[in-house]
Amino acid sequence: MASETKLAEAFGKSLLAENMEKKEIEAFLKLGRVRLLRCAKGEVVFHDRDEPSCFYILAEGEVHIRKDSFTGRSIFLSEISEPGDVFGEVYLLLGKRYDMYVEAVRDTQLLAIEGDVFRYGGPAALQVQQNLMMVLARKAYFMHTKLKIMASGNLREKIIRFIFWSMAPDGSITLDFTRETWADYLAVARPSLSRELSALQDEGILAVQGKQIRVLDREKFEAYL
Repeated sequence: MASETKLAEAFGKSLLAENMEKKEIEAFLKLGRVRLLRCAKGEVVFHDRDEPSCFYILAEGEVHIRKDSFTGRSIFLSEISEPGDVFGEVYLLLGKRYDMYVEAVRDTQLLAIEGDVFRYGGPAALQVQQNLMMVLARKAYFMHTKLKIMASGNLREKIIRFIFWSMAPDGSITLDFTRETWADYLAVARPSLSRELSALQDEGILAVQGKQIRVLDREKFEAYL
């Protein structure tokens, strides 16, 4: 019973449960194609070149998506840290083997949803399928934005464009991740990111205090867009 309650709570936090009532969520879970996985810190959820059979929802904890280089260096790609976040669905839908791996960075619980779940039909499964399409659309938009940022000519332009696409109308942004994660996202060393942020602050373009960033000089700021 406790396990069923945990499944329902975790699934209910996901975008896959959007516009679904409690009874619809319960009907979907009763299909028997959703299970709870517990991963210890350092445990790999799936490996590079594994063949996908399910996709995942984060219930609690945190996982990192990583890729090993030719020399064996582990390269950070992104993090999954918000309960309800969905991952692994693209590879399952395309029938492609993973080209990266996912590792738990602390004790983590996941929902694993088997790939054949939508064959069972019914209104609950249909609603989840529709919600999954919305998840994919949002991820496509995210990647589109990242491509525009990464296409910038230098680090300063990448920083400016990242802030521009994320800031509130008043020119402020509150980061919900560490500077190290930000550096990984921009594919630069953390010291380089910190130096450039300091330079932007010294020039009066930005005000940086911890995770709080505010645009001070909009004209100079927009010159890098």
